[in-house]
Amino acid sequence: MYENEAEVGAAIAASNLPRTELFVTTKVWHDQLAGDAFRRAFDASLSKLGLDHVDMYMIHWPSRGMNMAEVMESLMALKQEGLARSIGVCNFNMPMLKEAISVIGAPVAAVQVEYHPFLAQTELHGFLRQHDIALTAYAPLAQGRAAQDETLKRMGAKHGVSAAEVAIAWLIEQDGVIAIPKAQRLESQRANLAALDVKLDSADRSAIASLPKDQRYVQPPFAPDWNASTL
Repeated sequence: MYENEAEVGAAIAASNLPRTELFVTTKVWHDQLAGDAFRRAFDASLSKLGLDHVDMYMIHWPSRGMNMAEVMESLMALKQEGLARSIGVCNFNMPMLKEAISVIGAPVAAVQVEYHPFLAQTELHGFLRQHDIALTAYAPLAQGRAAQDETLKRMGAKHGVSAAEVAIAWLIEQDGVIAIPKAQRLESQRANLAALDVKLDSADRSAIASLPKDQRYVQPPFAPDWNASTL
């Protein structure tokens, strides 16, 4: 969906870096999960990337009415064949995760969901920790809103960093959480990396805990019911 696989593949080829030094992830879109479409989508991605395997292959979004067993079987087959070193899912709600992981037993390595200081993921995070699965937080800056939040700004001023760095630091200090902030400018990329060195204190955590935790900003029309209790 990002339409950048060919460009990423060209960059990998031009880099001359050993393949073992790169971790390449790509995804399958929600309209390509059924039947042969899944494998065709994967083969097309691999061809565009110019690789013989990816390090992780993920379901980008679930589709309504999908056959979970069939979809996870297709995903697991890629791992079994060595075409994907690891597998993951994105934007699954709790019933979907429990079905895929606890019932089907898919060896999911990471789950990617929206997660930032304004959206709680307590139940999901706890479930993933029980299964030693990484939570990858996308939109960790709430699509830029965290950088403008006054509470986070005050914390940043205290530590001599930006509000965005505080938001990222809050995520990555949590057990098993990975943050993937977007950054086009070099200075933003450096600031994101600098968040690794930010040490929050108990007062900071309490202040972040007091922020609204029901703000979901990524809500396409095909998104699952986040509050569902059953499939």
